[in-house]
Amino acid sequence: MDDLLSEFLTETNENIAVLDVELVRLEQNPNDPSLLSNIFRLVHTIKGTCGFLGLPRLEAVAHASENVLGRFRDGELNVSPYAVTLILESLDAIKSILLVLEKTEAEPAGNDEDLINRLNALAEGREAPAAAAPPAAAPPPPHEPVPEPVAPPPAPVAAAPSVPAAATTREVAPVAEAAPPAPAPAATQAPPPPPPAAGGGDGGESSLANQTIRVNVDLLENLMTMVSELVLTRNQLLQILRSQKESEFAVPLQRLNHVTSELQEGVMKTRMQPIGNAWAKLPRLVRDLAHELHKKIDLQMLGAETELDRQVLELIKDPLTHMVRNSADHGLELPAERVAKGKPETGRVTLNAFHEGGHIIIEISDDGKGLAIEAIKRKILQNGLATEVELAGMSDQQIQQFIFKAGFSTAAKVTSVSGRGVGMDVVKTNIEKIGGTIELKSVEGRGTTFTIKIPLTLAIVSALVVECSGERFAIPQISVIELVRAANDSEHKIERINGTPVLRLRNRLLPLVSLERLLKLGDGDQYNRETFIVVAQVGNYTFGIIVDRVFDTEEIVVKPVAPILRHIELFSGNTILGDGSVIMILDPNGIASFSGEIAGGMHDTAAAAAEAKQSTRQDDRMALLLFRAGDGAPKAVPLSLVARLEDIDLNQVEASNGQPVVQYRGKLMPLVPIDPSWQVQRDKRQPVLVFADGDRSMGLVVDEIIDIVEDRLQVELGTERAGFMGSAIIADKATDVIDAGFYLTQAFRDWFGNATDRFEDERLHKVLLVDDSPFFRNLLTPLLTVSGYDVTAVQSADEALGLCESGEDFDVIVSDIEMPGMSGLEFAQAVRGNSRWQNVPLVALSSHATPRDLDRGRQAGFTDYVAKFDRDALLFTLQQTISETKGAA
Repeated sequence: MDDLLSEFLTETNENIAVLDVELVRLEQNPNDPSLLSNIFRLVHTIKGTCGFLGLPRLEAVAHASENVLGRFRDGELNVSPYAVTLILESLDAIKSILLVLEKTEAEPAGNDEDLINRLNALAEGREAPAAAAPPAAAPPPPHEPVPEPVAPPPAPVAAAPSVPAAATTREVAPVAEAAPPAPAPAATQAPPPPPPAAGGGDGGESSLANQTIRVNVDLLENLMTMVSELVLTRNQLLQILRSQKESEFAVPLQRLNHVTSELQEGVMKTRMQPIGNAWAKLPRLVRDLAHELHKKIDLQMLGAETELDRQVLELIKDPLTHMVRNSADHGLELPAERVAKGKPETGRVTLNAFHEGGHIIIEISDDGKGLAIEAIKRKILQNGLATEVELAGMSDQQIQQFIFKAGFSTAAKVTSVSGRGVGMDVVKTNIEKIGGTIELKSVEGRGTTFTIKIPLTLAIVSALVVECSGERFAIPQISVIELVRAANDSEHKIERINGTPVLRLRNRLLPLVSLERLLKLGDGDQYNRETFIVVAQVGNYTFGIIVDRVFDTEEIVVKPVAPILRHIELFSGNTILGDGSVIMILDPNGIASFSGEIAGGMHDTAAAAAEAKQSTRQDDRMALLLFRAGDGAPKAVPLSLVARLEDIDLNQVEASNGQPVVQYRGKLMPLVPIDPSWQVQRDKRQPVLVFADGDRSMGLVVDEIIDIVEDRLQVELGTERAGFMGSAIIADKATDVIDAGFYLTQAFRDWFGNATDRFEDERLHKVLLVDDSPFFRNLLTPLLTVSGYDVTAVQSADEALGLCESGEDFDVIVSDIEMPGMSGLEFAQAVRGNSRWQNVPLVALSSHATPRDLDRGRQAGFTDYVAKFDRDALLFTLQQTISETKGAA
């Protein structure tokens, strides 16, 4: 291909990419003269260069677009959505011609008469926007490749205002945006070959152009390959040097090591690009989707300057595009729906990128309707992915993870945007292929956030070399938090909870994975001998990998896994060590998912331990967390209430409204001490029990975590002490049982009520508790149990009615009103229509307790109505209800 044509193709594609973004901005800011001037200049440049190169079809389309923009610039025509759509359509036509031009070096046959006539009619004022045709329904494919120059010239073209090549510089859109309009004649001059003769632009452009050159991407890739080989050779030489205590090559090899590292860093920088390059087409995409879906969408892009490897950038373009389309289609409601829900009619989609611990974190969030749990459940059952019993035991977050299954879609109908069941599974697969993870958080009615965590680069990474059963493996350093030695005679010992190996590390229970057992390399006796624990993190999930030995960290060159091993999720690649050995690179994501510890959703350590420890109801045993605080006496709380065990740095504690708080997972978390004399002591760490419900969390400050045990929670001695339910014998010791609800009210006054009352009777009255929130079930069950009730807790009205059919009888039923599926009101009507339970007292729990709510509840069949957070009222109501029932009998 001719050098001049190659340069034209590259620059024109760059200019069109800028125009896509700038035209969308112009539609939002029609009175910005600098923005309009820049757009006019870019289109004028394309038109002028087409004429110089003898490309009449391209020139005709560009000229017609320039006429419209000229009328905008002169104030003779108003910027309208129809006009912007028409100019964007002309850019699409130019793109299609450029694709053919790149392949054949000639314009395709045909003409664009219809498009040009519409542009001319608009420029001449003969086409009113009201009579305009609807905007184009679909933009060009977002992954459409930008043609690369085959043989680039030694200097940039001076005639066209240059946006430097994306492969070699970090300045893209700002260059074109900031440059003032170039004189019209300069755009039609032939580009001079040497840089000193460059002309046609202002001094700022020439200065920038002289600082950048275009480099073929293949040349950069070859250079990176050679640097990779150099790194391997450097590692081999250093390995030889380590085996020789004294060598005359020591000094030059150390110098070689230093130079190789600098060269590697320099080459890596040439591959780094701002993530904004992957976002360049999204404003146009969102704009077209808004027209197609009849929605109002505000796209916010934060952290566009965040850099990552070009190879990684290319691999995430399609997943990002798909996720933004999903947010616009599935996530955001129509304007009328949003207004009816009290939201602004314009929905918001936000992209945010930032560096964190050797990774790039990308967040894609929307303020739309969130994921509909019931719709997902129906689809799961329809596709046979799980049974109703299995779904009943899953949290909402686990159920939400099913959207990543192949063929899964809850769309009511197939459209050009969604509904085909292809998408999120591919997104997850592509992200995991590059060693990344994707997490999902969605609140129905409020929106959804996807968090993607990916490595900065895939070429050369730092890795920890470990050994297991005589075999060596590499673990990417970015996933390793720390190393711990475990032995029977050391501070850290491997323990077992219900057969699951765990490590007690700084008051946290860390689940462990035996690499020996996982890879079937030995007899699995690692638990009884000295081992090393590699503490790794995948997303928010932390776990330990048991290995025999730990060597050093090395800069390794990642080679792809052989086809015969690609189906094994435990490996992400292989590499060559300094001694010439070929070893496998372990994939922490695969190990975590393969171990089954985080299947269906990344459980926090305490939550996973709670599930493992929670026993069946037959023996009335439950998992209890034992700790010390204040007076030193052992204290207990049901482990099911505790979301996480944390060890916080007291230097991070701040004050808000006179209360100690700490920044925790992007929010302020109040700290509430059991010991009223507790003071923040800087330069120390403090164990904290984290209680969480929805977006709120509270940290209960304790002195020491003792243990997690299974025992009966039978309070034998009551107490009037605020914050305590009484005392019980737990693990053969007198133990104070705390009232978790009391401390929650110290953090948030509106979370719950205050102290509890006791109700004692000659026998245990049976209470059926129906609430879809695991948190409330776990909170109220111990409260009602220590108050003298025999409690059965279920999570849905359907499950409760199932107990009726099986012949269960209860003295009183307590049911939440706001539940998915069958609501509390519908449940009450079903109970009253059942001959077995029709006379059982029904107490309603609700966060709404207005007179109108009370009337609705009583009409449905409820005996009484209690505000959900008023525990005192609940206990009093139960006592009164049962007393009245006994009196009537």
